[in-house]
Amino acid sequence: MLTRLIAARRIAKFVAKLVATIPIVTLAGCLQGAIDANKRQLDEQQTQLDLLKQQVAALQTSHAYSTAQPPAGGCDKDVMAAATHKGGERMAAGDTVKALGFYQDAVTACPTSAAAQLNLANTYEAMGDRTEAVQHYRSAAAATGAEADAATVSKAREALNRLGASS
Repeated sequence: MLTRLIAARRIAKFVAKLVATIPIVTLAGCLQGAIDANKRQLDEQQTQLDLLKQQVAALQTSHAYSTAQPPAGGCDKDVMAAATHKGGERMAAGDTVKALGFYQDAVTACPTSAAAQLNLANTYEAMGDRTEAVQHYRSAAAATGAEADAATVSKAREALNRLGASS
């Protein structure tokens, strides 16, 4: 009987130790699962970051022309043409905010260009900014010389009349 009692106590101690280690083993397994999940999430975020870096690089190269001010009274027609083209693409896609940036670049490249001023004015009007639109319609309507063709100046004057603003 004593032997059975001693054996039962040993078994009880063993079972108690075994029961005590089960939560530790389970906890270790849960922690490893959490570590693995965090690693997967970190890998996914790194992939997303790499993709964003590629997109930023692509955007930087798509805006590859210079936006520096031309010499006083000067006009960089190549920059104006590229910016006007990109602005037209953005307007056609319905992205007036990006179109506005390109048309502003065109005006920066050729401030006295009636066409550049008219595109910028049209964009401001499309965005609901009447004050800016009128200002740029006036600049287009007042353009003279090589930077002003009669049709563009006429369109600017018509817009001013439509908006009830004098040229």
